Amino acid sequence: MGRRSTAELGDRMTKNVVVAMANLRLVFGLLSSVLLVVSCVEDRHTALRSPQTPRRQFPEGVPSSVAPLVSRHQLRLDNGLASTPPMGWNSWNHFACNVNETVIFETADALVSTGLAAKGYKYINLDDCWAALQRDSQGNLLARATTFPSGIKALADYVHSKGLKLGIYSDAGYYTCASQPGSLGHETQDAQTFASWEIDYLKYDNCFTDGTKPEYRYPVMRDALNKTGRPIFFSMCEWGIDSPATWANNVGNSWRTTGDITDDWNSMVGIVELNNVWADYAAPGGWNDPDMLEVGNGGMTVEEYRSHFSLWALMKAPLLIGCDVRNIGAEILEILANEEVIAVNQDPLGVQGKRVRMDGFSGLEVWSGPLSSGRVVLLLWNRSSESANITARWSDMGIPNDTLLTVRDLWKHETISEAEMYEICQEVPSHGVKMFILTPVSQIYLKRESYSHKMD
Repeated sequence: MGRRSTAELGDRMTKNVVVAMANLRLVFGLLSSVLLVVSCVEDRHTALRSPQTPRRQFPEGVPSSVAPLVSRHQLRLDNGLASTPPMGWNSWNHFACNVNETVIFETADALVSTGLAAKGYKYINLDDCWAALQRDSQGNLLARATTFPSGIKALADYVHSKGLKLGIYSDAGYYTCASQPGSLGHETQDAQTFASWEIDYLKYDNCFTDGTKPEYRYPVMRDALNKTGRPIFFSMCEWGIDSPATWANNVGNSWRTTGDITDDWNSMVGIVELNNVWADYAAPGGWNDPDMLEVGNGGMTVEEYRSHFSLWALMKAPLLIGCDVRNIGAEILEILANEEVIAVNQDPLGVQGKRVRMDGFSGLEVWSGPLSSGRVVLLLWNRSSESANITARWSDMGIPNDTLLTVRDLWKHETISEAEMYEICQEVPSHGVKMFILTPVSQIYLKRESYSHKMD
């Protein structure tokens, strides 16, 4: 054993630990999600205090707590980013720890060749397992030589050459969820490293902490990122355990409101319920994050994936693709590339849509939210096991009954012109959605007159 290199021991440890830690992250995320539901039933705004994240025996010399004092947090997030939710791709949902630089290079190529980059998907984000298991002699993070031999700066240079942005992953604990070095106690050093690599996005997880609250640990990295002078999107992944929507708008550009999503219908539905609780807290600059998209990973039907994507768009969630875009099918590409649905997500008004009516326990729901220029997005969602008619009344959305509207179907790409109605009724397939934009005709006339004056 004494003759084995550190790298060999690290590789052996990784094989035994990575899967277990990934599963632990899911278990603890789901546990916190269940507790959050209970809390919200009692009091929507009561802060949840979840069980502690996993603890390990740390080597001698590692302090039991490096949590800063609140008085140190004098800076607010000041990067000018996230006027609309981020769009891009993340490695975890499909590749987990089986990620390498070839995957990243080819994914950058695929985002461009499929046309997804042109639709707005700009971030390519490395999740866990990119780093060497030990820092260098100066305490700096290193890329794993076996999977990222070119180094992270080379990845950033290639991604940037494609007109895209590179994201990376770290943790507000001593170790990440897959046991690579975390940033707790190294925030300033790691932020400077990320800036030197020209990183554009940081996903910051919450494993192996010192037991202090996320409210104390996350602002330290925020301040460190601010001090680099480089605009780096700060994605807080503390799983919603301390109700981050109530305090994170001065800390991150997005904050997880839920545990980890899995590629199945029940997981997706449960996460929608949790994220909807915090709808009123999202705004330009800071967004509720119900986790990354599973669209295209194979665990749901095309109809279910269409629902998944529509709901994430309406909720102003980050649209981070989680499938292998190098081998994407036509039906999945059609979902992810729907410009009309994407436009709802990227609407500059920045108001998160939410559920406005549900018919008892039938699984038939109406979701809506305001858009810019006086428009309204409407989503009819059928969670039941059979096709059913769903009715949405204008009063559900605060629209006067005598309002003359155009109704645009975002999946059929068809418009019902100047419909004088007070409700709309549509047959919606099981686990499916119908999605519309309602535009008052007066708004259309105003736009036409404005355009006419400009032409004159």
